[in-house]
Amino acid sequence: MNRKKALAKNTFIISIGTFLPKLTSFITLPIVTAGLTQSEYGTYDLILNLVSLVMPFVTLQIQAAAFRFLVDCRGNKEETDKIITNIMCFVGVSSICSLVIVFFCLYKLDFILRILICFYFFIDIIVLSMRQIVRGLSYNKLYSVSAVLQACLDMIFVVVTIKFAKQGLIGLLFSFITALASSVIMLAIGGRIFSHINLKLLSKAKIKELLAYSWPLIPWVLSDWVLRVSDRAVISYFLGIEKTAIYAVANKIPSLLSLVQNTFSYAWQENASIASKDSDQDEYYTSMSDMMSRLLAGFTAVLISMTPVIFAILIKGDYGAAYEQMPILYFGFLFSIFSSFLGGIYVANKRTKNMGVTTTISAVLNIVIDLALINVIGVYAASVSTVVSYLFLVVYRMINIRKYNNIKYDVKKMLLYLCVLIFISFICWINNFYLNILNVVISVVFAYFVNRDLIKNILKKIRKKIKKV
Repeated sequence: MNRKKALAKNTFIISIGTFLPKLTSFITLPIVTAGLTQSEYGTYDLILNLVSLVMPFVTLQIQAAAFRFLVDCRGNKEETDKIITNIMCFVGVSSICSLVIVFFCLYKLDFILRILICFYFFIDIIVLSMRQIVRGLSYNKLYSVSAVLQACLDMIFVVVTIKFAKQGLIGLLFSFITALASSVIMLAIGGRIFSHINLKLLSKAKIKELLAYSWPLIPWVLSDWVLRVSDRAVISYFLGIEKTAIYAVANKIPSLLSLVQNTFSYAWQENASIASKDSDQDEYYTSMSDMMSRLLAGFTAVLISMTPVIFAILIKGDYGAAYEQMPILYFGFLFSIFSSFLGGIYVANKRTKNMGVTTTISAVLNIVIDLALINVIGVYAASVSTVVSYLFLVVYRMINIRKYNNIKYDVKKMLLYLCVLIFISFICWINNFYLNILNVVISVVFAYFVNRDLIKNILKKIRKKIKKV
């Protein structure tokens, strides 16, 4: 199977495990926004992002090494067992120790809420580690099925605990924990993870080797957290928790773009890592960069034009102000996704330090813009800072990566795509019924035009299969 077919296959499999969880989160969004007060929703959003902040320090990102190192030792059982054993033991011990610290650091919160946060924190780390392991073992179907199971159970429990039991924030966290637990069981059994664990293989040298790769990712993860979450923290401090809730909701629909990132980037990291040993890696990375820019432009255009309809269906409660932020935030997610694509090339070359440096610079820029504009343009400061910082990250990485790989970018075409997207976003922001209809037509035509070769090839293959039948 050639690289593009392998990438397409893996992307399709992983897309199932990334699309359905996002879909269920949007299905339950009206229930969550209606069942939680703005204060509860803002608190919930800050809690989840606090967990994502603490996690890198607890694990030292060693779970990220699971995928990259297991890719290189496929077929070598002893080395596979050694990697899985050392990672799971390290993560297990460090997670349990961290629970005590987290519990007491949250002393101002209700006791039950603290317990639930700790359980959520622990089980989320275990799930994340196991999923990286099964990806490294090439069990992409298991990865997706476990995510689908978690998403379905999460949706069911959210409906029961919030809509019917009226348990609010506590019910929401309980739903997440229960769904995550089911995913742990499936991953452990389906991936036979415990059969790979042999305490005799515990090795300080192996842990040091894994950490040498993973710890430079901490600045990257933390800086990425700053890029995603610092906006909420600044808004909460200067404008209040209610405005934080508005901004959090504003991110919901644009975050659909992350479906592209999560679906494609996981498969891309695997293919990029394998291709890093090939003589034509530069040509391959160039062609993938062009394809990624075209797909992103088309998908973003259609999603922006559909925002008025999606917003009316999914967002309930007093969140009308969130709509105004969305046209801007789309560009933040767009640049974030392309920077993630470029980050996959860093992973392929095991240059994790470069990922950390580039993201750190972008994060600092984000905070500076936030603080400079928050008292001038309010919540818009967060949206603008997100776009500018991620745009900087994309440009920086495009230039920096050329030190290691001779990737050629069609800059003129990329700028043309951006101009069209800005025009579509402006019409979306106006939010006029007739202009919205025109916007959908423009976006669909544009999406087809930039991806017509790919669409024609797909249709051609479908016709051939139909004829064979």
